[in-house]
Amino acid sequence: MLARIFPSLVFGIVGVAVLASLGFWQLSRLDEKLAQIAAIEARIGDSPAALPERPDAQADRYRPVAVSGRYTGEVVHVLSALEGFGPGSRVIAAFEMADGTRILVDRGFLPEAARGTVDLASDLITVTGNLDWPQDTDGYTPEPDLARGLWFSREVEPIAAHLGTQPLMVVARADAPAAGLIATPLDSADLRNDHLEYAITWFLLAAAWAGMTVFLLWRIRQNRA
Repeated sequence: MLARIFPSLVFGIVGVAVLASLGFWQLSRLDEKLAQIAAIEARIGDSPAALPERPDAQADRYRPVAVSGRYTGEVVHVLSALEGFGPGSRVIAAFEMADGTRILVDRGFLPEAARGTVDLASDLITVTGNLDWPQDTDGYTPEPDLARGLWFSREVEPIAAHLGTQPLMVVARADAPAAGLIATPLDSADLRNDHLEYAITWFLLAAAWAGMTVFLLWRIRQNRA
């Protein structure tokens, strides 16, 4: 009987240890994410400054900035939806500054019904917002539908290449928005923080594994009896 109990016991202990370790790892990631969110919350609301000379996607993400120039009218529409407004798109626009530098500005949400009816060019204005390099592309993200001008991700580099701008995007807090555009400034609430749910899931799986191991050992003893 020992020859059957010992391997089952070892298998059960190892399984519980692995699952529990994953739960504790998620708890450590939870602490890191909470610290990150607190840092982002503190940074998002800072007073805007000029664009850094050499923006860095890691060091300068969420940095508050103010830029002056004009919207050229060149845009892409990123498929989206907004609670209370239904389907529509995020308008990512080319913005030309006084020195000729072209960057991207996420101007906010445009309801589907208003698409094509809004003048997205502008005279000289100042836009305040936060730098961002969204990471919302995965292996299932479709290629953009260029015929309709419809995109499925705000990934900066491909949109910048398409519109002929620097790979740099400001998410507008405020500008002089066209009628129908709804500003969608950066908010720490947009940051996913699922680590507690994942930790609970791993701990529940560890408990289930332990329960199944105990049941298996009991059955072995019963069969032997």
